[in-house]
Amino acid sequence: MSHNLEKIDNFSRRPGPVLLVILDGVGLGEENESNGVYMAKTPCLDSLMKSDLYTTLRAHGMAVGMPSDDDMGNSEVGHNALGAGRVFDQGATLVQNSIKEGKIFKTETWNQLIEGASKDTQTFHIIGLLSDGNVHSHIDHFLAVLNQCAQRGIKRVRIHALLDGRDVYEKSALEYIQKIEELTDKLKEQGCDYRIASGGGRMITTMDRYNADWSIVKRGWDTHVLGLAKEFSSAREAVETLYKEDPSVNDQYLPAFVITEKNSPIGTIEDGDSVVFMNFRGDRAIELSMAFDQGDEFDKFDRVRVPKVFYAGMMQYDGDLHIPKHYLVDPPEIDSAVSVYMCDNGIKSFAISETQKYGHVTYFWNGNKSGFVNEELETYVEIPSDKIQFEKAPKMKAFEITEKSIELMKTGEYQFGRINFPNGDMVGHTGVPKAIIESVEAADQCLAKLLETIKELKGVVVVLADHGNADVMFTEKNGKRIVNTAHSLNPVPFAIFDPSYQGEYKIKELDKRGLSNVAATLLNLLGFKQPADYDPSLIMFK
Repeated sequence: MSHNLEKIDNFSRRPGPVLLVILDGVGLGEENESNGVYMAKTPCLDSLMKSDLYTTLRAHGMAVGMPSDDDMGNSEVGHNALGAGRVFDQGATLVQNSIKEGKIFKTETWNQLIEGASKDTQTFHIIGLLSDGNVHSHIDHFLAVLNQCAQRGIKRVRIHALLDGRDVYEKSALEYIQKIEELTDKLKEQGCDYRIASGGGRMITTMDRYNADWSIVKRGWDTHVLGLAKEFSSAREAVETLYKEDPSVNDQYLPAFVITEKNSPIGTIEDGDSVVFMNFRGDRAIELSMAFDQGDEFDKFDRVRVPKVFYAGMMQYDGDLHIPKHYLVDPPEIDSAVSVYMCDNGIKSFAISETQKYGHVTYFWNGNKSGFVNEELETYVEIPSDKIQFEKAPKMKAFEITEKSIELMKTGEYQFGRINFPNGDMVGHTGVPKAIIESVEAADQCLAKLLETIKELKGVVVVLADHGNADVMFTEKNGKRIVNTAHSLNPVPFAIFDPSYQGEYKIKELDKRGLSNVAATLLNLLGFKQPADYDPSLIMFK
C-alpha cells in the first residue's frame, strides 16, 4: 500500500515543528469542587480554551472502539485512535463479541486449555482483574469462562482475583467477589470445585507495566503460583480483614493474600495445569505473561519454581514480540498508522514520556506495534518514572519531559513531536484531591514552557487529552462523598496554538469530533492532505 501524501495547495507547514501535547486524564467536567481540572490554577490551558482554534472531543465509548457509550475510554484505546486516524473495535468489544457468538470457546487455544485441566489431578486457573470497569477486563467474561468450564466437565477451577478500586469504586471488591461466589456455589451443586484461591490489589500485585517495578509481578507470582502471601480462609474474609486493619486503604493497594485450608494453600499452580489471564488490555498483562512463557532466559526475578503449564492470554498483548504465545481472541489489526505516513513522507519525529506512558506514545500510538517505524527518522525517549505512590510526587516527571522536549525541538532536526504528561491520569487514579490539583497545575506550567519555545521556533502546538480522570475526583450520594478513582465519560479539550496564524484555516463543523480526527489534523498542519480512509480533519482551510 502506498503511503505517499499529497501536499496542500494553499498551505505550507510552519518553519518550526508541530508538537502534540497529550494532557493525560485532563477532561472537562462540571465546574465545581469535585473537578480537579476546574479547581487547579491552569492559566495556560484557560487561555487556549478561549481561542478560536479550540473545540472539544469525545474520548470514550464507541468513539474509541468500546462496546457502548457507557464505557469509559482509557489511554490505550485513546492512543490507538490518535495514532490510527480511525476507530477500531477494541479489546472489550472484540472479547464481548467473541463470547456472545461463542467463537472464543471453539478455538484451538480454548480446547488446549480444557484438555490440560481435564484430568482429576489438574486445575484450570483464571487470573485477572475482578471488575466491570471494562478497561482491563470484565467480570462477565469470568462468569462466561466458569460456565464453559463446567459445561466441558472441568472439575477444579481456581480464581486468582486482582482487585480493582481504580476503574471502579475504590472499595467495591466484595461486590465482585460475591458475584463469583454466587456462581461457584451454584456450580458446586453440579460437582464443580471452583474457588477463589488468591488475590491482591492491582497496583501492588501482578499488574505492573512498562517494566516499571518487577517486584509487583514477583509478588503476584509468589501469591498465585507459589501460594506465599498472608493467609485467610476465604477471599471475603481477606478483604474484610484488610479493610479493618487499614481503613484508609482502597482496593488497588490491598495486600496480597492466599486462601488456605488446613494450613495449605488451596490453589497453587502446578505442572500440567492450565492458566488463562483474563485481562484483554495488554500493558499490565505482558510482564506476568513473560514470567510464564519465557524459559531459562527469564531474568527479571527468581521464580523459585516454574510449573509446566499451558498458558494463554485473553488476547495477544504484544503482536511483535508474540507475548503470550497462546491467546483466545485476536487483537485489532491496525494498519497505516499516522507514524507510517509521516516516515514514508520524510517527516522526522520524536516521542517522549516517562515510563508510565512511554508505551502509549510508542507502541499504542503505532497501532500496537513494538519498535520503530523508521529508526532513521524517529527518536523515542523514555524518562524513568519514580517508584513511589503517585499522590506523593504529583509533579511526576513533567518538568523533565518538558526539558527534554525543548532540547530536541531546539536542534531544528524534528518536524513533529508527541509527548504525554501522565499526571492527570496517574495521580487522578489516587483519588487524593490535593495531589490531583497539584498534578494538573504542574502539567499546565510545563505546557506554558512548551508554548514559549514553540513561539520562538515559529511552530505549532496541538493540545488535547486522551480521556478524562482528574475532572471527577469524587461523587456525592445521599450527602456522602464517594471518592472516584476511575476515568470519566467527559469530553476532552482540543486546542491549536499557532503563533503564525493569520486565519488560513478554522475549526471544521463536524457532527462528531473524537480522538480519531486528530491524525488527519496533524498531517494537515504538516502541510499534507489527509489519507482517504482517515476520519476527517478537525480543521478546514479557507
